[in-house]
Amino acid sequence: MSQELVDKTRDLEPGERVLLARHPNRPHIEDFVENVFTDFFEQKGDHLYDEDRSIFGGIARFHGRPVTVLGHKKGRGMEENIACNFGMPCPEGYRKAKRLMEQAEKFHRPIITFIDTPGAYPGLEAEEHGQGEAIAKNLAFMSSLHVPVISIVSGEGNSGGALAIGVANKILMLENAIYSVLSPEGFATILWKDSTRAGEAAKVMKLTAEDLKEAGVCDEIIPEVPGGAQENPVALYKEVEKALEKILSAYESMSPEQIREDRLKKYRNI
Repeated sequence: MSQELVDKTRDLEPGERVLLARHPNRPHIEDFVENVFTDFFEQKGDHLYDEDRSIFGGIARFHGRPVTVLGHKKGRGMEENIACNFGMPCPEGYRKAKRLMEQAEKFHRPIITFIDTPGAYPGLEAEEHGQGEAIAKNLAFMSSLHVPVISIVSGEGNSGGALAIGVANKILMLENAIYSVLSPEGFATILWKDSTRAGEAAKVMKLTAEDLKEAGVCDEIIPEVPGGAQENPVALYKEVEKALEKILSAYESMSPEQIREDRLKKYRNI
């Protein structure tokens, strides 16, 4: 990368951060699992209807601690993108996520989620299979958990599709990630009937990590190298590992009730 381009990436507009959040070479959940955790064992299916590949998760170890790791999976390349529905889960994906979190609660494992989705799948079949109910049940269940939940917004986190695995004690955001009620294109279409004004919408929406840190939604911003995380993923994995170690260590001295109350307090404050 030229020095001129590096200099330009130090002070980005919100619309430019949206583009970086969606960069196809940005680290995905499977990259974090491979480079931050060990002994990962994937778990599949919602035990009700189907396997949804847009939610990826299982059991792993983090610095020797057993943890549950799950998150959105977009896939790489057109074939995998389609198989993963471009990271837009159906109800089966959210039910799988809830199943993994129920298991984590039973065996007292911290939960780490990676958020990277355009939103929940809005198709007719998803509605027929109970999309709204599946998301609502996840929100209610995560609110009641007695184990710590750490959510990392690694790319884009839009709408209830993101929040369904994001009711966390701590929300971390990568420097160029975005987190919002909907996409800038959707916002511009609703407000101005013009999706081409997405860049303008991104400024209004306050969706960057810096905006959300200031608003009290994001607890910590994980730095990226100039140009985005895809320019040096190894450096990013080290930063993520450092942040997780600090947060998990803090929760080890807290009781299950204190952990739950800590989460509820966060959302009352928001």
